[in-house]
Amino acid sequence: MSMNDAVPLVPPDRLAKNSVGLAHIVFFVVAAAAPLTAVVGASPAAFAFGNGAGVPGAFVLAGLLYLVFSVGFAAMSRQIGGAGAFYTYIAQGLGKPAGVGGAFVALVTYSAVQIAVYALFGVFVAAALTPLGLDAPWWLWALVALVAVMFCGQRNIAFSGAILGVCMLAEIAILLLLDIGILAKGGGPEGFTFSSFAPATVFAPGLGVALVFVIGSFIGFEATAIFGEEAEQPEKTIPRATYIAVLLITVFYAFSTWAAVQFYGPSQVQAVAGTGLETFYFTAAGAVLGGWSVEVMNLLLITSLFACILSFHNTLNRYFFALGREGLALRALGKVHGVHGSPHVAGYVQSAVAAVILALFVSSGADPYTVVFSFMSALAVLGILAVQVLVSLAVIRFFRVTPTRHGVWTTLIAPALGLVGLVGALVLVTVNLSLLTGSESPLVMAFPYGIALVFLIGAGFSLFLRQRRPELYASLGEVFS
Repeated sequence: MSMNDAVPLVPPDRLAKNSVGLAHIVFFVVAAAAPLTAVVGASPAAFAFGNGAGVPGAFVLAGLLYLVFSVGFAAMSRQIGGAGAFYTYIAQGLGKPAGVGGAFVALVTYSAVQIAVYALFGVFVAAALTPLGLDAPWWLWALVALVAVMFCGQRNIAFSGAILGVCMLAEIAILLLLDIGILAKGGGPEGFTFSSFAPATVFAPGLGVALVFVIGSFIGFEATAIFGEEAEQPEKTIPRATYIAVLLITVFYAFSTWAAVQFYGPSQVQAVAGTGLETFYFTAAGAVLGGWSVEVMNLLLITSLFACILSFHNTLNRYFFALGREGLALRALGKVHGVHGSPHVAGYVQSAVAAVILALFVSSGADPYTVVFSFMSALAVLGILAVQVLVSLAVIRFFRVTPTRHGVWTTLIAPALGLVGLVGALVLVTVNLSLLTGSESPLVMAFPYGIALVFLIGAGFSLFLRQRRPELYASLGEVFS
């Protein structure tokens, strides 16, 4: 079936089964991570403010953390289906109030990251088109992207998967070309060295700060499980997609940042990054590949951001859909397109919400980069770590009360290790919020309390339903297959 083919008619409250395979789901996760944006945008700050030449090792540490987290997460995915993903996992493991609280936090998280990337997309497109005579404000280009993403989200999920695949391969290709070019030239002023992975370098002062930026580069991790209802053989596809996606992201980030260390030299890379965060990779590309690569990299940054928005749009759609289907939100959100099998009503609603939030930022005169992108991305990192902590607890609790053939490593040790690592990461991000956002605004400092408040509101709403609508409460966190 081609990406343009319609799928068979589907029930009005079920997403189209067997719509996506392993490759599509991996594309969603990697596209959400936005490899080019993460490497070019986030890693220079990790180099400058973190552990310098040890940044590649920091990416490996983060990858190992998420691989350990994936052990219990993937095992639970074999028994838990549906479009709610983290919401369903938490509800099944920790109870309905915690599940609804986690769902509310997840909605805030993915809405925040989507708004952040819309703003960054608008900034990059405006900068690229202004020299060509198309002088328009950033928010206009953000709106154009919103409409295009909404259209793509209305189609069968394979349509978005194909677009994400093309964008992902293109952005990875340009960075790999740069990495290989550095290797072909024999490295930089200090030759080749693997000191970036040596414990003394990785665990140097600043590792905690580096991890603040590195952990944020893995956001979008949940996209594997959230498509379980639409996946082919989900009991096999979801675990495999989870491991493959985390491994791909980790290896790619570690290799690309290691190549940058070789280009500038381990002893100089931190100082160079500190004097030019925005030009760090573009300077290397121009020197190694030529001026054309800088233009191509700028263009692919834009497509990378579009792919990232599209991935999170589809993720948010399925959260809205799951909550609508269960009656936690408007029931209409739980309807699917009769032909494409997509949560089209949820897509319209969450696109409208994004447009309203963007309009509020624009009307307040907020700077798209230093305020909208920086503030919203920090809020998103806090939120996703909080939800992942809840999922780790849910996995442990779920396997304590659910018979399983899995061993103690899968059901207890790995989830517990992941929990410790994620709590540590959450603490690191919380204490370094001012560095992550570039602001000490009271609003930014209140983000952790805001996340906690959102969770309590969700949990409280669940308890309200238990009192007033017990039949609805009883169906919360239902597993759909």
